[in-house]
Amino acid sequence: MKILLIGSGAREHALARSLAADPATTSLIVAPGNPGTAGIATNVSVDANSPDAVAALAREVAADLVVIGPEAPLVAGVADAVRAAGIAVFGPDGDAATLEGSKAFAKEIMAAAGVPTAMAHVCRAMDEVTAALDAFGPPYVVKDDGLAAGKGVVVTEDRQVALDHAAACVNRDRRASVVIEEFLDGPEISLFCLADGERVVPLAPAQDFKRLADGDAGPNTGGMGAYSPLPWAPEDLVSEVVERVALPTVRELARRGTPFVGLLYCGLALTSRGLRVIEFNARFGDPETQVVLARLESSLATALHAAATGSLDQLPELRWSAGAAVTVVLAAAGYPGEVRRGDVITGVEAAEELPGVHVLHAGTATDDAGALVAAGGRVLSVVGQGADLDAARATAYAGVERIRLDGAQHRTDIAAGLGS
Repeated sequence: MKILLIGSGAREHALARSLAADPATTSLIVAPGNPGTAGIATNVSVDANSPDAVAALAREVAADLVVIGPEAPLVAGVADAVRAAGIAVFGPDGDAATLEGSKAFAKEIMAAAGVPTAMAHVCRAMDEVTAALDAFGPPYVVKDDGLAAGKGVVVTEDRQVALDHAAACVNRDRRASVVIEEFLDGPEISLFCLADGERVVPLAPAQDFKRLADGDAGPNTGGMGAYSPLPWAPEDLVSEVVERVALPTVRELARRGTPFVGLLYCGLALTSRGLRVIEFNARFGDPETQVVLARLESSLATALHAAATGSLDQLPELRWSAGAAVTVVLAAAGYPGEVRRGDVITGVEAAEELPGVHVLHAGTATDDAGALVAAGGRVLSVVGQGADLDAARATAYAGVERIRLDGAQHRTDIAAGLGS
């Protein structure tokens, strides 16, 4: 099938890599893409957040399937426009994507569906924020209600930091709100589920590392690394998430007339009181996608098309490698604040000469001289695969050591101490 993939980050490069290697894919166009996707697909310029522009491009290239990577196009209604053009699309409509676009809406859906999650207060004024912080106590969890590129959450013991973040959220505009939650203890897990509006099919679970520095120090980021599988997770984890979280959520959205078709990202905590949902996203997560797809042996194109066309019940059981995958994110100087752009990147080809290593582009560009340069906060994802987590981790870091980027930041403890 001819596939049009929307997006330009490492997540989209990971998706493109799997789709390009898939016998079910006859042609792959990535819009707008990045220097990494240019080597395995046809990059086409487009305003990814414009429903009309993406729908027009899908018609122009005669796409059989459109796959929308980032969250912003989904919330903007890009999937609606593509569906209206009569083209199959993997990605929820704008109304269903509100599950990610508004944390308050997600809480409402979870309450109606009986999905276990943290207690929370939705606040629109600072006096409400103060009362909520007092009610829950530290550690304080403060979440921007809207999209924030993975950086809208603050978890802190410092009350003033919590108040400052809340103020920045509620003062953004007159309709803005902030969600104050109880703190959830226990390890976090990411589980992706394909959804066709009625049914869900889970992918392999993963865990990401959100803080900038080793030992989970520093500010939250979009994610500094991830690994899969999770040797410490309960054997029934995936089935429990499907039955208690994913299916009830999809059914509640369908009951409301907003069927969810696409990728339901379940961000979870295994707390001392049991499974709890931290957040939902309406698309593949980054950097977890990099390791999950590295382990997928089934046809990704077939799976995404089945979800897009309401036929997950006909999809053969997905196959996964017995090995492990680890990804380490290389970020630019200044990230997650004001990042430095234009620094030259070398060593990507040398890294990929190592067995088991591939490098995915996120914030990269080519300058006038044709050199690869940093063009965003998270610049590259270095993925290592191996027989177990120790081997995959060693492979990923061996790849990192071959890449040079002035001022680059990366964590040295991704998947450390987990054994096989």
